[in-house]
Amino acid sequence: MKNFVNKKIRNDILLVLVIISLALIAFLVFKLSAREGSEAVITVDGNTYATLPLSENATLTVTLENGGENTVTVKGGEVFVTSADCPDKICVSHRPIKNVGETIVCLPHKVVVTIEGEGSGSDVDIIS
Repeated sequence: MKNFVNKKIRNDILLVLVIISLALIAFLVFKLSAREGSEAVITVDGNTYATLPLSENATLTVTLENGGENTVTVKGGEVFVTSADCPDKICVSHRPIKNVGETIVCLPHKVVVTIEGEGSGSDVDIIS
């Protein structure tokens, strides 16, 4: 009985090590394949609202038909939402983004900020 328990514990430890190794490999693949983008595309309800180059500092207030507002700022090659009048303000607390494919989403206002790069529209992503 004691041999069975020791074997089970050893197998559990081995399984945990394999899962941690796979997670670390996936993390490294995503980090090493990240490319800095060249522009931020802002869409509202699926329609393109504006495109901002990451090479220039800028601030844009997205005004919605229902009176809502989100303020998007480009500074130092990064994009972030500086203010929003939505109830949860999750988009405001999101970290700045700069790599191709990263997004900031404001669900209540249906505002999406996506980073795109040179020819990023036709690239095959790593998941495909």
